[in-house]
Amino acid sequence: MDVLQLDVSGRPQAWITTREAAVIYASDGVAWTLGDPCQVLRGGLQRISGRQSRIEVHPIIAVRGAVPSRAWRQAPALSNAKLFVRDRFICAYCGHRCLPEDLTREHIQPTSRGGQDTWMNCITACRPCNGRKGSRLPEEAHMSLLYLPYVPSLHEDMILRGRRILADQMEFLLASVPSNSRLHG
Repeated sequence: MDVLQLDVSGRPQAWITTREAAVIYASDGVAWTLGDPCQVLRGGLQRISGRQSRIEVHPIIAVRGAVPSRAWRQAPALSNAKLFVRDRFICAYCGHRCLPEDLTREHIQPTSRGGQDTWMNCITACRPCNGRKGSRLPEEAHMSLLYLPYVPSLHEDMILRGRRILADQMEFLLASVPSNSRLHG
């Protein structure tokens, strides 16, 4: 299970392990938490009291301090795995839902014709449709898009990374995802 790390303003920063979260707790770096504790880590015995130390790790923690510059990037990194989840494993041309191994990253404007490898130029396509379109524009191949591409928000990107997300974490992330996002449906 991973912990969702936020900055103090509530902006998602990263998925971290419970051990990494424990280090932040131990160094008094947690500003606030959300959700019920999801794991309890136990340490050694205190010499004076004889009590065992313990840290209750919450599924969402906000960390004190400066915000890393990576949090302010404009667009999340594009990968096939995240693209396929964004598009719900559905081919943008024929509308069939496919297994990941049967899908490809399709460039609306082919890279051979100056198209960029960006969220706004890439959609999910099944192998047959991608082959049929080839290095043509959709209108040249007489193939229309069933949905349009978009750049995921930072909150959507945290969902698209394919982690096992706990209910508290998903609720927090989806609350900031635009209502027209395909991740809602």
